[in-house]
Amino acid sequence: MAVTTTASTTTGAATAIYHLSSNPKQTQKAPLSVFSKTLQKPSLFSLKQQPHKTDFAVFSKNPISGFFTSDEKHPDDRFVSFDDDDDDKPREECGVVGIYGDPEASRMCYLALHALQHRGQEGAGMVAVNNKVLQTITGVGLVSEVFNESKLDQLPGDMAIGHVRYSTAGSSMLKNVQPFVAGYRFGSVGVAHNGNLVNYKTLRAKLEDNGSIFNTSSDTEVVLHLIAISKARPFFLRIVDACEKLEGAYSMVFVTEDKLVAVRDPYGFRPLVMGRRSNGAVVFASETCALDLIEATYEREVYPGEVLVVDKDGVQSLCLMPHPEPKQCIFEHIYFALPNSVVFGRSVYESRHAFGEILATEAPVDCDVVIAVPDSGVVAALGYAAKAGVPFQQGLIRSHYVGRTFIEPSQKIRDFGVKLKLSPVRGVLEGKRVVVVDDSIVRGTTSSKIVRLLKEAGAKEVHMRIASPPIIASCYYGVDTPSSEELISNRMSVEEIRDFIGCDSLAFLSIDSLKKLLAKDSPAFCYACFSGKYPVMPREVKVKRVGDFKDDGLNGSIDSIDGGWVQGPRNLNENQSDSSRHNELIAYKTSNLQH
Repeated sequence: MAVTTTASTTTGAATAIYHLSSNPKQTQKAPLSVFSKTLQKPSLFSLKQQPHKTDFAVFSKNPISGFFTSDEKHPDDRFVSFDDDDDDKPREECGVVGIYGDPEASRMCYLALHALQHRGQEGAGMVAVNNKVLQTITGVGLVSEVFNESKLDQLPGDMAIGHVRYSTAGSSMLKNVQPFVAGYRFGSVGVAHNGNLVNYKTLRAKLEDNGSIFNTSSDTEVVLHLIAISKARPFFLRIVDACEKLEGAYSMVFVTEDKLVAVRDPYGFRPLVMGRRSNGAVVFASETCALDLIEATYEREVYPGEVLVVDKDGVQSLCLMPHPEPKQCIFEHIYFALPNSVVFGRSVYESRHAFGEILATEAPVDCDVVIAVPDSGVVAALGYAAKAGVPFQQGLIRSHYVGRTFIEPSQKIRDFGVKLKLSPVRGVLEGKRVVVVDDSIVRGTTSSKIVRLLKEAGAKEVHMRIASPPIIASCYYGVDTPSSEELISNRMSVEEIRDFIGCDSLAFLSIDSLKKLLAKDSPAFCYACFSGKYPVMPREVKVKRVGDFKDDGLNGSIDSIDGGWVQGPRNLNENQSDSSRHNELIAYKTSNLQH
């Protein structure tokens, strides 16, 4: 584990800011108002103009030497990474927290990050503000590995932001662990970002042409540069100015010497909620489970396209820009969020339970027992079992004490990685016709190993039921999915997948049934991973091609840091016919494979 501590101080006079609403310390639920249009502000700064003459520095000067090891394998070839076996799932994006007005802000932030640990396990960080000084601590590893009592003692103050990270842009190096802190002419600013910018490379190239120097390979650093060069006043309009140049997904929290700012992109891809503690402290978090842990009352979501500014005079709200119909990530309800969270105004538990009920209705099968692939398939399996009238049992026991890298026995054990994580219960499975419910299938490799484990444990029949539609396309909005060539549902029919996995039957939740369940909310969700129809077209995004180096943050060559950039499909839009879109996807895949 590596930990760094940096500090930034005020470099200029504080900028005046307009205030609206009551002091958060005076009332627990101060009313919030949303302006109908964006505040008037100076014209946007063009990236093609001469660069701003202000000095700009990124305070995250974390050395990268020492975080690379040789590409050579251990002589015994015993040290092996089982990331692919870990879940074979789309990886969580990130989790963000922001707290204003709590005397123990850093400790509350620490607890909230614990609640969001499922959203990222590669790194964690926090910025706290004390006497107008921004102190930051970041580290590689879990929240409990990065922070301890002595570290939290270094983060006094009543305002803090925090971040847990799984890398979706930028390699998993310490220098890329957020929050980022930067100094500019009027002071200092810290930012934590959940999401992914699809025009990051274009923005970075223009900024570098104008003299900007980047210290990380993360798309989030672009936002700091855009804020630094903005001419808008007051400060929060610099954030509005910067965000109007961004394309893609972003739920962000910013901290300055005296303000906490929360922003959500116009489509609302990634979640962000607001709550309030009994002492009046205002809290922002990626999920409501973080609010629950620190006893903050959930008030509402940050609306798509909204900027919320919190300071000593209260909370003010303004519209970032006119926003289209929301396109919230449906995978939050399928896999990412915890079941006890409320995401996009809906209970995650109730959604998953309903997914299982639909599967039992539309894809029934004679069976003796229903089991789940823990942990994400449990609630859907409960729904399936309740609707089918079949008992739910724990047929697979998950180990929660498995790290990222293991020492494999000298004699190879088949399916070692899966067996280390999932243990079948022979007493539940032997001689039984088993329905096993999982949330999704990505590559299919883990599913095939699970089916084999169940049959080796004595299951008479194994029927797979998947509580989501088939994933046929990559996500470009903050979820790390494999390239489309690696997605089994993009290459095979359901019957071919069944044969590959080795189960007796296989059924997915249909997208029509999913939309019917969501009813009037259905148009407000993004289904790009199931349809290939992207609300914001990916034009230059980082995706993994077949055979690309898989960075674990500690190993690999320098050359891998910015590798993996490919041109996104340009012409896949909502108006194309399915056959036309399918043909272009095939052409796009073939072209990338040839290169």
